[in-house]
Amino acid sequence: MSARVPHVPADSLPSPQPQADRLTEWLAGRLPLDDGTPRLERIHGGQSNPSWILRSGERAWVLRARPAPAAALPPSAHAIEREYRVLRALRDSDVPVPAVHALCEDESVMGTAFYLMDFVPGRILRDLRLPELPLTERAACLWEANRVLAALHEFDWRSAGLEGFGRPGGFFGRQLRRWGEQYAASAREMGPIPAMERLAQWLAQHVPPGAEEPVHTCLTHGDYRLENLIFDPVQPKLRAVLDWELSTLGHPLGDLAYHCTAWHLPAGLLRGVGEREPLSLGLPGQRAYVERYCGHTGRDASEVLAHWPFYLACSLFRIGAILAGIGARARAGTAAHPQAAEIARWAEPVANTGWAIAQGRIPVPRS
Repeated sequence: MSARVPHVPADSLPSPQPQADRLTEWLAGRLPLDDGTPRLERIHGGQSNPSWILRSGERAWVLRARPAPAAALPPSAHAIEREYRVLRALRDSDVPVPAVHALCEDESVMGTAFYLMDFVPGRILRDLRLPELPLTERAACLWEANRVLAALHEFDWRSAGLEGFGRPGGFFGRQLRRWGEQYAASAREMGPIPAMERLAQWLAQHVPPGAEEPVHTCLTHGDYRLENLIFDPVQPKLRAVLDWELSTLGHPLGDLAYHCTAWHLPAGLLRGVGEREPLSLGLPGQRAYVERYCGHTGRDASEVLAHWPFYLACSLFRIGAILAGIGARARAGTAAHPQAAEIARWAEPVANTGWAIAQGRIPVPRS
């Protein structure tokens, strides 16, 4: 995976300021606009890249941009060009994504690069507990998320022209180096987290046999969480998968395990169900969830489950490193998020959970 910064809310980054006349001129001939200046409505929330709903008459699209000024960002951060490329590749596949219409790399239009995609109406279910749904309807939404993630990992990325979108093989080694280096930099500011230190060593020694072979390479999303999914307004059917900024060629079980960390994270962090028994909430147990995924992809479920503690602990190590980085920025006074210090306090509990899983003190998968 190429070195990219972790998810940062767009509201905490400098945003481009669209110039209506310049943008309208650029849009002419690219979108079927009605007469007059199109209307822009800023989408606020957790998007890592600033986004607007662009309306013209009764039609609507989404304009998604790189934060500005681009010169202040790492070269590979907030790479909306990669998002545009992968969304084009996935169009008409079994993975539902918004149709994209145009990519603008001319920064004179609005001060940064951006692309246009369809606006997809529907429901975003941000909390794994799914409190807005009746108990009897919750599992169906998660089974649908499971099906689509499996379809993504079965997608023929070579035929879709995604050669060079990442490096085949060696995924976990790169992950451990990347997040280990980020954690180490944070620890110099914040002090060490013992569980992160132990977990880093354990993970390096327990990569499953053959896991680094190129044969396992697939297209991965990198941030497959409920809040990046749009469901049909009524049915438990996925209409679109969003936020492909961290997509790359990687290992499918790394993607699946990151998705499944919500079964272990507390409600206060990424809206998980770590304090509750999933079945009591009408949700699938994690074992059944992994087995269903294996059924979709033809993997040996017993082999996957035998090494599941590694995949899950690796994802928790990643989250712990991200949270430690937020803590270091909060301490240095450079964190833009007003709750950065509070969020960062989860780094040690997350690392402790990963270490407990690695040591077998928390049996996985949970029921």
